Amino acid sequence: MTSHGVPRITSTEAKSDQARQKELKSIEDYRSLVDLVSTKIREREYTAAVLAQTSKLLTLNPEYYTIWNYRRLILVNRFSTAETSPSPSPSLEDLSPPNQTRASLIVGDLQFLVPLLRKFPKCYWIWNHRLWLLEQATLLLPASTARRLWAEELWLVRKMLALDSRNFHGWGYRRTVVSHLESAKLAPPPSELSETKQEERKGASMAEEEFAYTTKMIETNLSNFSAWHNRGKLIPRLLEERHADDNARREFLEDEFALITRALYTDPYDQSLWFYHQYLISTLHPSPTQPPILKPDTTSALSYISAELDNIREMLDGAEDCKYIYQALLEYTMLYRSIVSATPPDGRSRTRVDKPEELESWLRELQELDPLRRGRWDDLGRALRIDTA
Repeated sequence: MTSHGVPRITSTEAKSDQARQKELKSIEDYRSLVDLVSTKIREREYTAAVLAQTSKLLTLNPEYYTIWNYRRLILVNRFSTAETSPSPSPSLEDLSPPNQTRASLIVGDLQFLVPLLRKFPKCYWIWNHRLWLLEQATLLLPASTARRLWAEELWLVRKMLALDSRNFHGWGYRRTVVSHLESAKLAPPPSELSETKQEERKGASMAEEEFAYTTKMIETNLSNFSAWHNRGKLIPRLLEERHADDNARREFLEDEFALITRALYTDPYDQSLWFYHQYLISTLHPSPTQPPILKPDTTSALSYISAELDNIREMLDGAEDCKYIYQALLEYTMLYRSIVSATPPDGRSRTRVDKPEELESWLRELQELDPLRRGRWDDLGRALRIDTA
């Protein structure tokens, strides 16, 4: 071949130059579109064409929050000037002509956001805009129509969490959606309720349903911190709504300890499980920001903490290199001692006695397993009066 030994530009280099030119052209087009939309908004041109241009921009860059604000300005204007929708959805035909237009705009915008959420599931601005749209539905549309949209949103969040079960944006958004579905604003009007169902005007609680959902998600993936976190937030309210007496609360707490203990034996190296265990322990020594599960009772608190210390000690068999076990043993021992010291002598039952050499061993292991936090463990040792020198 005559080309042997003749240097030439490789196809990769040629393509790279071509790609660079294409990228520069895309940037130029993007900036031109931003300038065009900004000009239209300054001129108060809130038309369908400008709305479509914001759609194009946000598809390219959903993090551009100014464009989301422009989009809301356009929609607010179109809500206020709403007339008959040219082709209302069959589900919207029972609305007045202006509300048909408003509902069509809201539904259309919600649908526009779905592909963006799939591509950018952790973009705050997309979630914020969906929430704004649904809040507009609550303000502008009949409660039954708005509730249907919020219920569909809950279904969408369920699908999103099925794809990424630990997406904390999705879990936080789910709590917001549920709080709106429970609100009186979305409850049926009195004319649609019988006398025996007038209490539904307050908004039906979804605590039981949401608690069951956390159980399902935890069973699917034990390492779902967001599910454990949501579970903890639901518990105080769940017990109140059940009107749980002392025995029911005690049984509930024991079931939760059994659940998290099984999970910890499955994977003691999973930090999300220890966070939930810490939450349950914290309810035994409540604070103004931490409501209790049981009625405050020093004897019960010490009994539960002592039992958990024994359970955790057993976990060391086969997991001697797990720092979370040593950390829990030391921190729960410190909590146990603080409760005992705050209890008058005549109010104390028989208390456990810790072996100093055992505490020293736990602290030494913790310091070796996690040397980057040596100062923290040293402080913990001083609080427990442990000398490892």
